[in-house]
Amino acid sequence: SILPLCDEVIVAVGNSDDDTLKLIQSIDPQKVRIIETIWDDSLREGGRVLAMETDKAFKGISEDSDWAFYIQGDEVVHEEDHETIRKAMELYLNEENVDGLLFDYKHFYGSYEYIGSPTSWYPHEIRVIRNKKEMYSYKDAQGF
Repeated sequence: SILPLCDEVIVAVGNSDDDTLKLIQSIDPQKVRIIETIWDDSLREGGRVLAMETDKAFKGISEDSDWAFYIQGDEVVHEEDHETIRKAMELYLNEENVDGLLFDYKHFYGSYEYIGSPTSWYPHEIRVIRNKKEMYSYKDAQGF
């Protein structure tokens, strides 16, 4: 969970017929703010709709927040990494030339017991970005 690293978590929940919204509503209501959205199905090709939904959540972040932690629904951050991430956010807080923090990735394939490593899978991605509203998600929301 990224909750211990965040003052506020914005979750963009698209229209669905499952219990996604109910599940998100059950998470710490003091920290989690939900933005209900409707996906533009005309943007599904190439995954552009994912970037658009990411941008909606990013725009919802409070102006007084220094950093934004971006994580997709199928991604996790191990609790063992919290302190390292926190220290990096503190270290680079006043470094205006640093707009994001790059994370190493492990891609589980089929189960948590198998880590995939095809060269076409990205080994690193930016997941913490400075709260600058001129930044935006690109392509299929892989990064900024």
